[in-house]
This record gives sequence, structure tokens and C-alpha cells, in this order.
Amino acid sequence: MRNRYIYITLLSLLGFSAEATAQVITQSPQLVVNITINQLRTDLLETYAPLYCEDGLRRLLNQGMVFPSASYSFTSVDPASACASIQTGTTPYYNGITGAEWMNRSTLRPQSVIEDKKQGLSPTQLMTSTLGDELKIATKGQGKVLSFATSPECAILSAGHAADGAVWIDKEQWRFAPYYKSVNQWLSGYIKQYQPTKDANRNITHIALKCVEQLGLGRDSQTDLLCVNYDLQSDAVDYQLMDRNIADLLKGILNSIPKERVLFVLTGTGTKEEEQEQENEQYRIPTGKVYINRSANLLNMYLGAMYGSAQYVETYYQNQIFLNKKLIEQKNLKRLEVLQLAQDFLLQLTGISQVYTNNQLQTADTPQLQYIRNGFHKEKCGDLLIEVAPGWQLINEETHQQTTYRSGIIHFPIILFGHNLQAQRVLTPVTADRIAPTVARAIRIRAPNACKADPLY
Repeated sequence: MRNRYIYITLLSLLGFSAEATAQVITQSPQLVVNITINQLRTDLLETYAPLYCEDGLRRLLNQGMVFPSASYSFTSVDPASACASIQTGTTPYYNGITGAEWMNRSTLRPQSVIEDKKQGLSPTQLMTSTLGDELKIATKGQGKVLSFATSPECAILSAGHAADGAVWIDKEQWRFAPYYKSVNQWLSGYIKQYQPTKDANRNITHIALKCVEQLGLGRDSQTDLLCVNYDLQSDAVDYQLMDRNIADLLKGILNSIPKERVLFVLTGTGTKEEEQEQENEQYRIPTGKVYINRSANLLNMYLGAMYGSAQYVETYYQNQIFLNKKLIEQKNLKRLEVLQLAQDFLLQLTGISQVYTNNQLQTADTPQLQYIRNGFHKEKCGDLLIEVAPGWQLINEETHQQTTYRSGIIHFPIILFGHNLQAQRVLTPVTADRIAPTVARAIRIRAPNACKADPLY
């Protein structure tokens, strides 16, 4: 009799354990909606809050888990490097995406980060796995991964290597990357049938909702990932229009999928709003000009005086100077010595506040160097990286490119909503590379293979 009671008790425990396990499994969201907004700023988002409707940005701010003081753990940030960091959970030092373009040393020409001579446009320059890639692996290819954006860089880098499709808008036309062989018939048909209007953000919202409806995202046992990218300006009207898009996206998805089965993640890709030189001059803020082409020529003359006349500077791009490695080897010069001399010389030029060598960045061990190092990649960046003084302009007279530098951080938010999350506001500063491990934990898959960041919760 006693054995019978023990047997019944064990069966009850096993049944309880199985039920608990089933509950744990069903708690994983079946759809992750990753929303990235170019130029999104926390201060303006909150300033214009009274203008929002109840179902859009206000709903996220009031009901979501809000991290208002988010930033990126590297410099310099643009939408391409930001989207790559969000999806890989790491920095350009590992994922290889330092920006929308990089200087190809073999051709000495700037090259798009998604340029692929064999396949047109592709994510082959993305050196690590993404959240979407890991989802595909975990679901044996069954989980759907789709990306819609206002630019090809954001679309492709958000999609990753194994996605079902990446679509963007170019000159009021839908485009997609043939690299993704498995683009389904519905998506191919949609982009052929519907021509985008001038309101790019509205088009992105529409195609995302149609995708959820037609492909049944979030309606089976496998988690799906939908990446949506918007553009934003800094005025109140644009924030109101963005609010309307977010409201439509939320309502459209939640009308067909229960809130607890969806995890929305909204964040920014950094800002590129540059202060104007005339404004600095008008208000007597210290400013000036640093000419990268002149600086490179002066450096070449200096190295020629030290080692003999030759072309020591191979090229320059943005704030980077590339030395002629073959020439340095042919002359049997010590590379580290040349780098040190070049660094010391450039630091004497007015308007240059700091110069970093690639060797220095690859062995960085201080917080300040770590921040610069994170935005560096040994195959994509120059031998010398110049940091211009805040408020000064870096000018390339050949390309007519002008950039006014700020060293201060402009925060953007990270907002998590849905999936039984409780509303709260976390004031602790966080970095965007923590989004990928957070989502990976929520859907119970591995984080991307170069991700070292901790989840947000």
C-alpha cells in the first residue's frame, strides 16, 4: 500500500513538472518586432509627448520598460553600424561594420559596407552572427526573419546572413537583395505590385503589417523576427507622424496576436545632427577647421624629411590616414617607430586633440581608449585615427565633405513592450549592444556569437 502511495505521488510530481515545463515554453514570445528609428532622441521624444495619441509612443512610454539613457559603446555611430550592433550584440571591433562605407586598401576607394561583387548587395562584410541567424539555427530554419528599412544598409544588416528577405526603398521604388534566395512569392509579388509613395515611413509600416498578415508571423510554435527601420527629423510634426506609424504598427499586430506573445523593442540608431560653424562663431564658441588632405600631405613631407622622399601616406578617408605598408617594409623601417613619429607630428597641428594608432587601439586597456577601439576594425580602418577638437570642422577639400565634431553623448531610449513585461523606468545608463542578449534570453536561444554584453533584465 505504501509503495502505491509513493507511486501516485511520483506521478503527480512528474505531471506537475511537465505542466510547469509546458508553461515555461509557452512564455516565450512568438514574434519579436525590432523597431529602429534614425535620429531618435530621448529629450525630444519626451518634449513632444503631449502631442502623441494614446496608442502609439505614449503607450510605449507609459506601459513599457523604458531605458531613457541609452547610447552606443563605440564611436563613430551611423545607422549602418548601429543596426549591426543591435543585431550582433557587439561593436565594430568584432562585427566589422564601422559605418555605411569603408576605405578598401586594395583599391584605395571607399566601398559600401554591403557591396558584394558576386551577389550585388549582401551582409558578407558582417563578420559575426546576428540575432536572426541564431533564431534560424535554433528553429532549424523554421522561424521567419524579415527586415524592412528606408535604406539598404539598415535592411540588410538588420536581416543578417540567413534571413528570408530584406526590403528597402530607393528613389520611390521597392528594392530587395537577391542574396536572400528564399524570398517568398508573396513578398516578391508585393514589391512588384505596390509602388511606394513619398512617405517612406508610412510605406514601411504598411509592408510590415501586410507581412505579418500574409505570412502568419507569430501564429505558430516557432518564434519569428520582424525588423522595421524608420527615418526621423527633429521637429514636432515629424515626431507626431512617427507616433502615428507606431500606433498603427502596434494596433495592427496586436489585433491579431495576443500582447503576451509579442515582444516589441524600440530604439534609436544614434544622431548625426551637427552644429553649424556659423552658430559657433556667432556665439563665440571655440571653433576652427582641420583639413585632412593638408594634414596628410604635411605628414608625408615630414616622414620624407626623416626617411627620404617617398609616398609614405597612401591615402586618407574621413578622419583616418592610411600609411604605405609596402614602402615601409621595402625601406626596412620599423613600423611602430613610423607610427609613433606620425602620431607625434599630427598632435602638433592645431585643432587635433588626439591621434590614435591602430597598434595602440588593438592593445587598448583604458576606458577612453576602449570606447575608440570599439569603433575600430583592423581591416576596415586606417593606421592613424584623428580626433578633432569638439566644435571644430574636419574638411576634405577633394570630396568637399565637412563634419563638425561633438564629443558629448546624445541619449536615445530603449523601450521594451509586451510579453508580460511590467511598466517601469530604468534611469541607469545602458548600451544598445545589450538588446540582442535580452531578446535571445526572452526567446530562449543563444546570443550572437560575438556578444559579450549582459541582458537588460
